[in-house]
Amino acid sequence: MSRGTAAPGGKRLIIADPLRPEGIEVLSAATGLEVEDHTEDDRETLSGALAGASGLIVRSRTKVDAELMERSDSLEVIGRAGVGVDNIDMEAATRRGIAVLNAPAANTFSTAELAFALLLAAARHVTAADASIRAGEWKRKAMAGTQLLGKTIGVVGAGRIGAEVIRRARAFGMHVVAYDPYVPADRANELGLSLVTFKKLLESADIVTLHVPLTGENRGLIGADEISRMRDGAILINAARGGLVDEAALAAALVSGKLRGAGLDVFEREPLPADSPLREAPNLVFTPHIGASTSEAQAEVSRQIAVAVRDALLSANYQTALNAPFEEGERGRIAPVMELGRRLGILLGQLDDGRCQRIEVEYAGTIPGVLRPLAAAALEGFLTRQVEPPLNVVNALSIAGERGIEVARVRTGVVRDYTNHVLLRATHGAGEDELIVSGALLGEGEHTRIVRIDDFHVNTEPTGTLLLVQNRDIPGVIGEVGTLLGAAGVNIGQYHQARTAVGGSALGVVTIDGAVPGAVLDEICSIDAVTEVRQVIFDA
Repeated sequence: MSRGTAAPGGKRLIIADPLRPEGIEVLSAATGLEVEDHTEDDRETLSGALAGASGLIVRSRTKVDAELMERSDSLEVIGRAGVGVDNIDMEAATRRGIAVLNAPAANTFSTAELAFALLLAAARHVTAADASIRAGEWKRKAMAGTQLLGKTIGVVGAGRIGAEVIRRARAFGMHVVAYDPYVPADRANELGLSLVTFKKLLESADIVTLHVPLTGENRGLIGADEISRMRDGAILINAARGGLVDEAALAAALVSGKLRGAGLDVFEREPLPADSPLREAPNLVFTPHIGASTSEAQAEVSRQIAVAVRDALLSANYQTALNAPFEEGERGRIAPVMELGRRLGILLGQLDDGRCQRIEVEYAGTIPGVLRPLAAAALEGFLTRQVEPPLNVVNALSIAGERGIEVARVRTGVVRDYTNHVLLRATHGAGEDELIVSGALLGEGEHTRIVRIDDFHVNTEPTGTLLLVQNRDIPGVIGEVGTLLGAAGVNIGQYHQARTAVGGSALGVVTIDGAVPGAVLDEICSIDAVTEVRQVIFDA
């Protein structure tokens, strides 16, 4: 890594916190990136280095707040080498169009194994027994524990880590119940899960283990009321995030004997304060936030975040972006529909003359979960010529809201002849002055087509430059337009003519190479039968 600036046309990537060699190798091999090591910088020096930088990678040490982001005029991506992003201001990043990426799967196995280690240690008093022997004691009777075979484990959060804990619990002969409102029925069936309510889980489980992120809604997820619902003698495990558990309530439950034991790897304040009531609680196993602290996990974290940041900076691939409008793993399936929506948005934006108040994004097709990302992509395209960068799928919807544009998302049945059809409808108040464009995916989704512009049914690719010529449907117009374009040295790729009725209005959709000079557009507009000419550029 260097501390210089990027070569012309390259993108500067700042490494603010130490990254393992596996990640550095991925980044250093990427053509178009200049990787800079600023791991020894103080905050002020780092702030200065961010000017002109496109990417930033941190771990948990560097706090990336709005003030730090403002020091960079070109930051596109913030990568967190880990899972949690508590040290990154997500709202500020989203507003600025900065994608926030993490490495969500790298620590899956290590964290699941630690959760089980905490469970075993709490169930069998492993740490207390070890300390007793080191003190010269031999208290076998006092160290009697409980076996896991036949016990019920309640898993709160059945994502990657929760699923691995479930697999290990089954290997120990345990019964499993789970609570996760975001797990679809087919995924639950795949895992063989019995999904229950949170209340039912607390009441029925001998062990409760937490595997959910920390959000405003679930802070203090396990408090005094929840503990009172748990079985007497139950065990609580938290290897997820500090703040999920009311630590004072947990300490009281351990002192009273309501809970048999607990295992904690994470805490509300880290390091654990000297005056924490947890320090005096019995039958509590501590580890200092080491769920991902294995050599294998750290190597994979570094590699995964390096790949994610590289792909985002060089290929605009935001698959793991936490603030993108699609769930992890969805981007691959919905990318063709999003791209169609973006190109239709570009078309709509260059046809719309008024101050659009409402855009309706309508999808007909078989792909689930597509409406929000489709809307974001469509608004990105629509706003491209109205908004200064940064503009992307991360912030397009929020910028539309700031500009007073209402965005409606509608799913309809399959449109005849098309398995995936997108329609954008722009209105300028009370349903008046409506402008419609629509498109479709053909074949297996490899080919996109514009199939409607207002009342005209067309068939053309949304790429390059289109010339839209509206005219009266009389003979000779196509020849006159072609003659003027030919005289100006403009090459025509395709000329598609659509009309509402014989002798009525017609629309010529002309694909051309390059762009048409303004003077030539004026000449075309001067043709007697021509009523309007528009030039739409998709790939400026």
